[in-house]
Amino acid sequence: MTAENQNRPWKTGFEIELMAPPGRSRRDLADRIAARIGGTVRTVFYPQSEPSLVPNLPVFENLVLGFDVLDPDGRRAALLVDDLTLRADLDRNTPALPGWLRVLSDDARLLDLVQRHCDPTTPRETVLAPVAALYGTELVHAEGDITKAVDGAERPVAMAAPLPGERERPCEIITPPYKTDPAPALTALLADAAELGFTVPVEAAVHIHFDAGRLTPARTLSRLILVLHRHGDFLRRLVGTNPNCVRLGSIADNLVELAKSDAFQAANPDDARAMLVTCKPTKYADFNFRNLAHLLPGKTTFEARIFPGSMDAGVIVGHAQLMESILVWAEHADAVELPETGDDLLRAIELASHAAARRPDV
Repeated sequence: MTAENQNRPWKTGFEIELMAPPGRSRRDLADRIAARIGGTVRTVFYPQSEPSLVPNLPVFENLVLGFDVLDPDGRRAALLVDDLTLRADLDRNTPALPGWLRVLSDDARLLDLVQRHCDPTTPRETVLAPVAALYGTELVHAEGDITKAVDGAERPVAMAAPLPGERERPCEIITPPYKTDPAPALTALLADAAELGFTVPVEAAVHIHFDAGRLTPARTLSRLILVLHRHGDFLRRLVGTNPNCVRLGSIADNLVELAKSDAFQAANPDDARAMLVTCKPTKYADFNFRNLAHLLPGKTTFEARIFPGSMDAGVIVGHAQLMESILVWAEHADAVELPETGDDLLRAIELASHAAARRPDV
């Protein structure tokens, strides 16, 4: 994206993975940001999932403690949460800190119930009491300082457990969507983190969300899927994707075949989205089309997940501009003709960005 396109064409949000130094936590960073902007911090539950070693149970669903930093007008400045993929920098033998907990279940729907009815600032021993009350049961206290909510047949609904080995240290900064240049806000957030000694963890990535409203035409979406499939490896090398980052992967073959089909390219936006849903796109890929397919409330976005961890706002914004240029090309290319090489792609998106910068509607 060139300097002549100062008014960024896409509303963009960022997820930046950091690590607090030993002895500090993401709550410390939340307090620092709130003090700088004259805002407040609200403790929240935030959903996460992780692979399970239990047979016939592919994932454990978690609620982790997050800290929502609100500006003086009550608008989000940043949400700071755990990221369960960040592990290498942690001492797993460190005892849990008082007041830090997580809630686990085998069903994300039950954790949604916990989010709606339970106060994350409540002590672990009683935090699930409102859920137990819904079932007319008493809390069950088990080994390992675990507290369970059960149903009338004593089947586990959810359990609250101490937070294991330094899990207060991982910190994913989730920004609000920015309608204008995000550099000043990102620079300030990352300066707060640097002053507290936060670093880039071993497995870190930066995920960037782009408002998907202008990507809904089927031919635009087709061009985007196909160009990212053809040049995904080139883009990984170009941006330096972190080889230690997990939960990445190529665009699924069934999604590519759909994007190639005449029926998809000729479909109206609603039908195209329905066809996309049938492909069951996953979040955990280099490029995430799941939010767009399912019209997730407040998160109808296209997400690019290939960017390496960084505390340099200039680098992060540069990666966002690269991806925006590809979106502009997908939106305005005349046909589904794809650039042949990586260099051809860079030339094509530069030309598309120059043309879009001169259009009054962009």
